[in-house]
Amino acid sequence: MLSPQTTSVRQAPIGSGLGAATTTEEVIDGIDLRGKIAMVTGGYSGIGLETARAFHNAGAKVIVPARDRDRAASAVAGLAGLEVETLDLLDPASITAFTERYRASGRPLHLLVNSAGIMASPKTLDPRGYEIQFATNHLGHFQLVEGLWSSLVKAQGARVVSVSSLGHRFSPVVFEDIHFEHREYDRWSAYGQSKTANILFALALDERGQRDRVRAFSVHPGTIVGTNLKRYLSDDDIRAFGVLDDNGAPIRDPSRNFKTPSQGAATQVWCATNPRLDGLGGVYCENCEVANVNSETGPQSISIDRSLGLQQGVMPYAIDQDAAVRLWVVSQDLIGRSR
Repeated sequence: MLSPQTTSVRQAPIGSGLGAATTTEEVIDGIDLRGKIAMVTGGYSGIGLETARAFHNAGAKVIVPARDRDRAASAVAGLAGLEVETLDLLDPASITAFTERYRASGRPLHLLVNSAGIMASPKTLDPRGYEIQFATNHLGHFQLVEGLWSSLVKAQGARVVSVSSLGHRFSPVVFEDIHFEHREYDRWSAYGQSKTANILFALALDERGQRDRVRAFSVHPGTIVGTNLKRYLSDDDIRAFGVLDDNGAPIRDPSRNFKTPSQGAATQVWCATNPRLDGLGGVYCENCEVANVNSETGPQSISIDRSLGLQQGVMPYAIDQDAAVRLWVVSQDLIGRSR
């Protein structure tokens, strides 16, 4: 079991010179990943697929774990040599079986991007009684990282990237009622809580991993229309975002954080590979840059409207040292009880 550590925050821009319009092709240009092994959850659709493609094109051996193996294999058929493995982030036994297989292979793991996730689902509990967005977006990846820890250490310089969202603004982790047992369920609050958990996890993981040369980051990719995240959204929900033009086509406007999949994946590829980030970690990034800390202290009212994409920065509660350690302990308890 990994142990929680005292965390520290180094959350400030580094002057990357990149921005919202930067693409994965631009980020990966000049990066040589030959001899490296990269793993991307959700790597068969949306920004996950763009991430897997970028790593593959830079020479990495890429592994895509997926619940629907046939669907994933079809989606990545054009990427020669990419491995598709079976993994269900909502099934602890599936995660354990996957990580045991990987460890038994004896291979290191240089890059791990936790890109899979769900958004704004109706109230659903998994078989353990855990709220499904928290269970999928955070706990499944927490158990995955724990199971792959020795492989990450073996890489002698690994990076783990957790895909969060500006949706973390909607809620901190409500430790007293994570699974909405005593409060009214709100799908956006639940999503926000899970995205805050992604940021806190990266913060604590980075502090724990530094001595073993494992660094961690969290990212907001931007708003990308057309990914599987929209599965629980109605047409009215999507129109409320202001991301469609009069003909119903996606608006691509990086100045408003409305991005193509390649632009959306750029920040996680940057965090996973850019040498400017050597010696840095535990930070929340957006638009291929380390984000500022937002001046607001509490969660924002949940308002899905046209201004959402313009909001930037990380909420203070998402980089709170005590909350990061507390989440680590709670997460270990939750996955321990589910085995």
